[in-house]
Amino acid sequence: MSAGASASADRVGGPRPVVVKLGSSTVTTERGDVDADVIGRVSGEVAGLARAGQRVVVVTSGAIVCGWSALGRTGPRPTDPAVLQALSAVGQQRLMRAWQDGLGAQGLLAGQVLLAPLDFGHRRQYLHARTTLQHLWSLGVVPVVNENDAVADEEIRFGDNDRLAALVAHLVGADLLVLLTDMPGLLSEDPRLGGSGSLIEEVLDVDQRLLDVAGGPGSVGSGGMASKLAAARMASRSGVTTVIADGRRPGVVKDAMEGVPGVGTVCRPYADRMPARKLWIAYALGAAGRLVVDDGARRALVERRRSLLAAGVVECRGRFDPDDAVEIAGADGKVFAKGLVRFSSERAAEWVGRRSEELPEDLSPVAVHRDDLVVLD
Repeated sequence: MSAGASASADRVGGPRPVVVKLGSSTVTTERGDVDADVIGRVSGEVAGLARAGQRVVVVTSGAIVCGWSALGRTGPRPTDPAVLQALSAVGQQRLMRAWQDGLGAQGLLAGQVLLAPLDFGHRRQYLHARTTLQHLWSLGVVPVVNENDAVADEEIRFGDNDRLAALVAHLVGADLLVLLTDMPGLLSEDPRLGGSGSLIEEVLDVDQRLLDVAGGPGSVGSGGMASKLAAARMASRSGVTTVIADGRRPGVVKDAMEGVPGVGTVCRPYADRMPARKLWIAYALGAAGRLVVDDGARRALVERRRSLLAAGVVECRGRFDPDDAVEIAGADGKVFAKGLVRFSSERAAEWVGRRSEELPEDLSPVAVHRDDLVVLD
């Protein structure tokens, strides 16, 4: 049985949704214009799935690239976040027009959905976004998602649509995430460095070795193969199979759905799915700060799955309030967990490294409760 044809169903019945993400290098030409041929072909594949009763979300990059091209500019793109926001505002409507033309030729409507970190960082917004996507499906509309780059400068500086696509896959309870790029998948050697490696067809665990093989950012968008593997790791924790494949390969989405050998790199889901709330903490919430803990606290969190006590914290960094998300790192500086902190950074001197009897009466010994904590490795 293919990944997309799983017998399992989500809360509204039927096959679980599929998320198809296209990178900037896939949806645009070398000049930076919208590639209508690629969008038209993928729209045809999406339409075929929709007619068969499959719910599909398209996540598309390319607004900034299209905006730069629309202004007739050449050379390297600017890096000023404010300029990138303006370019996105110009390019987004061009990008959506191309998707509406492509899906319209198949008798379908495209529904634009622009998401920002706020939509994943607050539970109410998160559920509202899910409801919007479900209503679009019920109306026979294909959701086309992009980052809200025109107002979310943090997304432009630090985000990428690979991460967004993995978050959307979790949001809708998808069975399959297809990341379309300008490469056939993950190769054993980086071709940008002169390598001619072979396709790695299956990945059971995305580890640091694979991230090193993947290299750095891509040449057009903000992502790259490392970004796609990081997104695949996120998706795997929520039970989603990820396929990284060439967006210009004819029938690529159908082949990914059917598990055709050699379609790309298939990243398998973890056997144990992380609960939805912990996925939300691990991947949807931005970290407001960092707690550095001693070796004893690290062992208690990793090996015994205990809560983090104030006594085990040796340093706090950043500014955060109670219930904010914080990273948790060992003495070596490596982040190994994330959770919702119960104390504020402003009162750090009152609780960092303090035992129960040394804490003020209004502070409990628990800095991060185990129910609010996720071990990432």
